[in-house]
Amino acid sequence: MPGLLLHVNAACQCTHAGPATIVPAQPRVLVSGQPVATMASQILVAGCVFTVPGPKPQPCVMVKWLLPSVRVLVTGQPAMLIPAPGTGPGLCLSAEQIPQGPPIVSAVQPRVIAT
Repeated sequence: MPGLLLHVNAACQCTHAGPATIVPAQPRVLVSGQPVATMASQILVAGCVFTVPGPKPQPCVMVKWLLPSVRVLVTGQPAMLIPAPGTGPGLCLSAEQIPQGPPIVSAVQPRVIAT
């Protein structure tokens, strides 16, 4: 499925509005002046306030991305793709690896499309 290349400064957050940061795994390949996010990149979430019923907090701490490029490799790793801004093809996870819902990407570079 074609999609836009995700870059490290894309505006991303967890389902509960905790801001997410894409930690770059490579600094060499750029789109719109920003390093391309690869499947080796980590997406970390800080500030999620989700709590399950009862007193146990279950904040999102990371995002597992589920849409790699099949044709575009960056330093040997598939690039991360997003079909369009909005709900992303990923899964927010708690520290105990419990799925919390999809991430939301509100801004991404619009020029480079890959498959």
